[in-house]
Amino acid sequence: MKIHELKAKSIIVPSNLPDVDYVINPYTGCQFGCIYCYATFMGRFVNEPRRNWGNYVYVKASAVELAGDQLHKWGAKRKESSILFSSVTDPYQGVENKFRLTRGILGALVESGYLGPVSILTKSPLVSRDVDLLIRLNAEVGLTVTTTDDRLSRYLEVSAPQARRRLDTLEKLGKAGIRTYAFVGPLLPHFRYQPNLLGQLFGAIAGTGVKEVYVEHLNLTGPIKNQIWARLKNEGEEIQAVYEKAQSQEYREVLDVMVAEMITKHDLHIRYGGTIYHPDLK
Repeated sequence: MKIHELKAKSIIVPSNLPDVDYVINPYTGCQFGCIYCYATFMGRFVNEPRRNWGNYVYVKASAVELAGDQLHKWGAKRKESSILFSSVTDPYQGVENKFRLTRGILGALVESGYLGPVSILTKSPLVSRDVDLLIRLNAEVGLTVTTTDDRLSRYLEVSAPQARRRLDTLEKLGKAGIRTYAFVGPLLPHFRYQPNLLGQLFGAIAGTGVKEVYVEHLNLTGPIKNQIWARLKNEGEEIQAVYEKAQSQEYREVLDVMVAEMITKHDLHIRYGGTIYHPDLK
């Protein structure tokens, strides 16, 4: 694993996402190395090829100082803006244990009297370390949980923490009084043929006390499709066919119905009114 410290020029930056004002990415790259990750394009900013995703992390060593300086200049109204940790990295990947950038920035938000919504999306139980800061902010935490099968998770999310640990973290955070949600993204295509596994996933999520979920179809566009196909090339034709069919609208609609049934069964709320998909699916 290549870990390199660099000096960033900014850390709280305007968001291109429709429902978030600002994003904070303390790191470039991600140790978890998920094969479906859309953020592999970030390698071009640090001269790393897409194929090297998961093998490097660039640490924005000046992030905490930068955040403090920016927040000091912000007025009260601006401090009501929404912030997301993180859009193109995981703020609690392994290097956070050492560098503590996410924790440092959360501390800067607390010190500034930040009132706006702060959202964290991660795959890591490390987020529970910062409960002391999160309860002092208008914060929510989402854990990505794509399957309850740790064997499958290890295949798709190469170095990410096991699913059971993520579910346990959701429960722990909820009991600490922090708003939580589960991100089922991507929605794995094999669930169409194994609805019992989809039921197990949503049942496990509901069992943590989570009331909200965000569900997104697998993105099989452009370079992401190439990443996944490179991993699937040694798999059987049956598995490859499942992923190939996942690009069709018919396939997506069947899964949408299945998800809706799970939402009703477990008395959950699905964000954005339904499962999100990428508009250039066939």
